[in-house]
Amino acid sequence: MVFDDTLAQILGLHQRRPALSLPAKLDALFARLSAGAEDPLGFEVEDEIWEAWTTHPDPALAAKLNEAIAAIAAADYDRGRTLLTALVAEAPDYAEAWNKLATLEFLAGRDRDSVAAIARTLELEPRHFGAISGFAQICLRNGDPAAARLAFEAALRLNPRLTAVRIAVDELNRTHPATLH
Repeated sequence: MVFDDTLAQILGLHQRRPALSLPAKLDALFARLSAGAEDPLGFEVEDEIWEAWTTHPDPALAAKLNEAIAAIAAADYDRGRTLLTALVAEAPDYAEAWNKLATLEFLAGRDRDSVAAIARTLELEPRHFGAISGFAQICLRNGDPAAARLAFEAALRLNPRLTAVRIAVDELNRTHPATLH
C-alpha cells in the first residue's frame, strides 16, 4: 500500500483525542453529525464544524488562513504555500492551516508533501473527514484503491452526509471488490 503510516493513523483514529486547542463545541457537533445522514440539520452541523476548524482564537491567524484560501482559489500556489508555511510555523497547532497546506500540495501534484500535512492535521484533529477524504483521493491517484476505500469509509463513519464519498465507495466496491486473504 502507498503511504502505509498515514493509513494506519487513519484506521486508529478512534483511539486518538483531538488537540486541546480545538473548540470544545466540536465534540457535541460531531456527536450530532455521526447520529446519521437523515438529520435534516446535518448540513448545518457540518458547516458549523468547518467554521470551528477555520476560526482561530487569534483573529489575525484566521485572517491569514483566509488569505491563503483565497490564494489557493486563485491557483496562486506559490503565494498560498508561502502564507501557509508561515502560518503553520507561527501556529503549529492550527489543524485547519495544516489541512489547507495539504489541499494546496494535492492541487499542485505533490502527494508526499500533501500526505505529510494530512498526517499533521490528523495528529491535531483525528476527526477531520476532509483530510481523510483528501488522503483517499491521493491513494486513488497513486493506484491504491484498497487504501482509498478504507480511508473513505473512515471519513463516512465521521460524517455520514458525504454523498460524493459514499458514491466513491460504491464505485470502488463495484470496480475493485474487497477480497479476503
